[in-house]
Amino acid sequence: MAVLGCGRIGRIHAANLARHPRARLVSVFDVASDAARETASELGVTRAQTLEEVWADREVAAVLIATPTDTHVPLITAAVKAGKAVFCEKPIDVDLERARSCGRDIAPYRPRLMLGFNRRFDPSFRALGQRLHRGEIGRLELVVITSRDPAPPPLAYIRSSGGLLRDMTIHDFDMARYLAGDISQMQAFGANLVDPKIARLGDIDTCTVSMRAKSGALLQINNSRRCVYGYDQRIEVFGASGMLHAANQRATSVEHSGAEYMGARDPALNFFIERYAEAYRAELDAFVNSVEEDRPMSPDFADGLEALRLAVAAEDSLRTQQFVNLI
Repeated sequence: MAVLGCGRIGRIHAANLARHPRARLVSVFDVASDAARETASELGVTRAQTLEEVWADREVAAVLIATPTDTHVPLITAAVKAGKAVFCEKPIDVDLERARSCGRDIAPYRPRLMLGFNRRFDPSFRALGQRLHRGEIGRLELVVITSRDPAPPPLAYIRSSGGLLRDMTIHDFDMARYLAGDISQMQAFGANLVDPKIARLGDIDTCTVSMRAKSGALLQINNSRRCVYGYDQRIEVFGASGMLHAANQRATSVEHSGAEYMGARDPALNFFIERYAEAYRAELDAFVNSVEEDRPMSPDFADGLEALRLAVAAEDSLRTQQFVNLI
């Protein structure tokens, strides 16, 4: 494999690949040559000088794309045409029509592509989903997905991210589909309650999204760019026979009770790198298995398109203050 992009997330993936028992990291590439050089040196691999070098390398069966979002479409297209299997960080693109066009362009090549919706691979969320789908709580009726960042990202990132709904909430849209299936209707509410500078960039920092699945189940997503007690990541599913709940992850499970309070625990893990460390390893393992065994990949390009379609629909609802029908 080769990793394209040696920023924060690219380095995480590259390090995980370097330690993977059944994959071999061959090279890394980044237009920021210093970042690529440092990553290659740390992991003892080659620094590719150009993308053409990666596409032409017959030793590279697959590439992992962890570059800025606006480069995903051209890199996916070039990698697929070069005969490589592709793992790409979410989203496909911030523009739905551009993403759809990419899908049409690569379809004749029978692409093998997996999208980096890592939360499907979090052990707790995955177990919750598996138990739900086995029928443990009967017919699904309600889903509540909570996702709150400890602090807003830099304004420069927000400016190019595509906005909260396409950048942050898109993970939750994918999780909603993973749990409840296709979505038929939604309404979104957004506000600026955290930082007025985000509003001046034309984005929101707080939102709720109410949805109805084709099955009839009702879902709610709530997001915030600020959470003073850590990285808040919880899911609750409620059905005719009970409830399943995946709670925040903490450094330990120790609780302290004393004269002034009881049941005090360690804070929630601080951010996505710590919270989803195991999920990042598990999604790469699933990708490697799919490549080795020539099995379908999941989540795939179609899942990426659908999550982006939900984000765009949420923006439409926010703008019009109306329900949006998706079927």
